[in-house]
Amino acid sequence: MPAANAPLLEMRAVSKRFSGVQALSDVHFRVERGEIHALVGENGAGKSTLIKILSGLYSRDAGSIFLDGQEVNFRDPLECQLAGIAVIYQDFDLAPNLTVEENLLLGKEPARWSFLRRRRMTELAVEYMSAVDRHIAPAALVGSLTVAQRQRVAIAKALSTRARLLVMDEPTSALAAEEIERLLELIRTLKQGGTSVIYISHKLDEVFAVADQITVLRDGKYIATKEAAQTSRGEIVSLMVGRQLQDFFVRQPHSEGEVALVVRGLSRKGAFSDISFQLRRGEILGMYGLKGAGRSELARVIFGLDRRDAGEILLEGARVEFHSANDAIRHRLGLIPEDRKTQGLFPNMDVKENTSLVSLDELSTRSFLNKKEEQRLVEEYIRRLQIRAAGLAQPILDLSGGNQQKVILARWLAIKPRVLILDEPTAGIDVGAKAEIYRLMAELAAQGLGLILITSELPEVLAVSDRILVMHEGRLVAEMDAEQASEERIMRHIHSSKMEGAQREPV
Repeated sequence: MPAANAPLLEMRAVSKRFSGVQALSDVHFRVERGEIHALVGENGAGKSTLIKILSGLYSRDAGSIFLDGQEVNFRDPLECQLAGIAVIYQDFDLAPNLTVEENLLLGKEPARWSFLRRRRMTELAVEYMSAVDRHIAPAALVGSLTVAQRQRVAIAKALSTRARLLVMDEPTSALAAEEIERLLELIRTLKQGGTSVIYISHKLDEVFAVADQITVLRDGKYIATKEAAQTSRGEIVSLMVGRQLQDFFVRQPHSEGEVALVVRGLSRKGAFSDISFQLRRGEILGMYGLKGAGRSELARVIFGLDRRDAGEILLEGARVEFHSANDAIRHRLGLIPEDRKTQGLFPNMDVKENTSLVSLDELSTRSFLNKKEEQRLVEEYIRRLQIRAAGLAQPILDLSGGNQQKVILARWLAIKPRVLILDEPTAGIDVGAKAEIYRLMAELAAQGLGLILITSELPEVLAVSDRILVMHEGRLVAEMDAEQASEERIMRHIHSSKMEGAQREPV
């Protein structure tokens, strides 16, 4: 029985060490019944480790966990689930080749005399889905659903276990704005029904929109717990990173040089049409648009990953033809791709190999790699970009998201690029790591490098860019200097361009 006045969950003085690295040190965390409690901190702060200890994936070195006032020690995730705690990770842990009802009832299918009771499966699936989304058909194949729909199926699956505590790890990382609002409303509804929620996110706007309490971790240590209604975004950021919010968005003045890149009439069927712009040395050119605007597709064509149907590209005045990424690299053009995990990282390689990969030709003589020069190069960029790694041989996947992104950035800086395209460079990383990326971008621009920043975050494009291009449904609909830009003006151009054949409109 629950102890009187005891919180639903309490973790006391939890510590964990991995291979000489102290991941958690004396961390405290508690969740009350019917509470939405946000857990925030930079990448590497210890959030994921704490949750994996709670779920039974990791054992703790020290500390205690209490559920309803009773000490528990979950040896695996199943024990945690049976106790009423469900964890939804970013990949949702669903089988894409099975239907919704098969996913919801996997391992607990109703049967009679060894035969599945299909009608009962459908009835249960409808019951479970009714709490989150009545419009998703039980017979629908999970692989055919949108990301937002798969997420709701994952939530329904968690609730089907009669979970009293739902843990959501970066639940909106792949959702559009309207889908995010629907998810937040669903979380509020779950709270009203008595379900407690641990909400882990880098997006503080969402945290403040939904959380009752906010706990901050930094460098594996408990920093503070604040009532959301009694604190501010600036205070939480300062607790997370140890410095003030205004330090993050500082556009450093720099002079622009000659034209580095010209794009004329670039088109790719089904992706974008008649795109023209130019980029100067020392300029940060922001490119904003909603999902489906064609920004990433444009970057892939410029870099030679996809073919164009029309148009031309000039690099420092010379017309270039990129038939592959190797062609772009030879011309010293760099691309940090949108999806860091699947397109940017080589997961089976270490930090050194991920950093030096595109520089191997320059580091080699007669097909022999100069390993001393490779090490010198990698050490230089680890120092320059302040990459936090245990060593050059550390597996790349062991680094935080922000440090992984800086490794990818180091990879391209090592070839001394003339133009660098950054597609969603701060997606999925915390505010402190974002600040480091912005600082590096400003430094590179000051050194004369031309940068194209592709982002779906309005505050980011407004804070960092010198000039802003706005794309919508494959067309360039506006171009403006940063001083003239505002969220309202950018969104007005997007919404006013929905008619067929909208043309670029300079501001």
